[in-house]
Amino acid sequence: MARILVGLSGGVDSAVAAALLLEQGHEVVGGYMKNWINEEGIPGDCPWEQDIEDAHAVAKHLGIEFRVIDLIDSYRQRIVDHLIEGYRNGFTPNPDVWCNREMKFGVFLDYALAQGFSFVGTGHYARRRTLSDGSAAILRGADPNKDQSYFLAMMTQRQTAHAMFPVGEMLKPEARAIASRLALPVAQKKDSQGICFIGAVKMSDFLRHYVPDQPGEIVDTDGKLRGHHQGLHLYTLGQRKGHGVASPREGMAYVVVGKDLEHNRLIVGWDNQDSPGLYARRCVVGTLNWINGSPKEQTIMESQPRYRAKAEPCVVTPNENGTCEVIFRSPQRAISPGQICALYDGGRLLGGGVFEVVE
Repeated sequence: MARILVGLSGGVDSAVAAALLLEQGHEVVGGYMKNWINEEGIPGDCPWEQDIEDAHAVAKHLGIEFRVIDLIDSYRQRIVDHLIEGYRNGFTPNPDVWCNREMKFGVFLDYALAQGFSFVGTGHYARRRTLSDGSAAILRGADPNKDQSYFLAMMTQRQTAHAMFPVGEMLKPEARAIASRLALPVAQKKDSQGICFIGAVKMSDFLRHYVPDQPGEIVDTDGKLRGHHQGLHLYTLGQRKGHGVASPREGMAYVVVGKDLEHNRLIVGWDNQDSPGLYARRCVVGTLNWINGSPKEQTIMESQPRYRAKAEPCVVTPNENGTCEVIFRSPQRAISPGQICALYDGGRLLGGGVFEVVE
């Protein structure tokens, strides 16, 4: 049996993960990652105090040791600064993906290994398997409606080898049922929403706290002035609402189709495949991460361009500069530079990277 540090977030999934590992006979310790406490007064709900209280209650109920690990400085450097810099430069980073790589299976895993633990357990809906060559692989979670493997696309082989995902083997209702059966204090607690460890904070409010408004023009794809924006970093490709440009008639809607960084212009167009910039068939993906070895030649895979998107067949071709070209079988809507491209072979997560060029 192994010694495992479980990341207790104060939610039901991590609580059930700890309970399952305990039932399996492992030595389990609960650890709350104290990453963000919103000392700067950003509008929104950051329930870290309640989460610590709930996580502690779970540990007490299970009879396991509980620790609060202060990772605030690392979180600001590795997640918040990265997020802000990305938006400043016109990209759309995914903080949840980087939080898994840099925090949960980064500094938190390093802490665990230094403290004599063999694994870090979390409440992710994903599965880990050992391949015939002895390496560790990540599979999609058993529950297709809760599968969170997309958020693990940037995990390394070392991180994967030290990860355990107990609830990934079951459906969400089964996890809830276990929580009720064991009378866990968080059995009826709602799932958390919002930015990883920050909580239910609007991204626009979060960004406005760090990036000053930079007003500019909103133009359509013909260059005609349609309105004014408060800053390109406050808008995302494919955005239908909140850009302030009224639709000319019923059944027609303007959506964000591009950003002209040089002239600080937000570009809007019609929500259809003929709208320039909204749909892409070819992308260049960089900052590549392969969990079980990189492809050496052109390979057919499936690409998932965002969390709730359907994985689509694509052709992946490695480039000499360390990036790869991804060509989708069918055009994909609203892919933004900075977002994560997760790559699969059926139900196995191969790895992922960052969209750099979208066309």
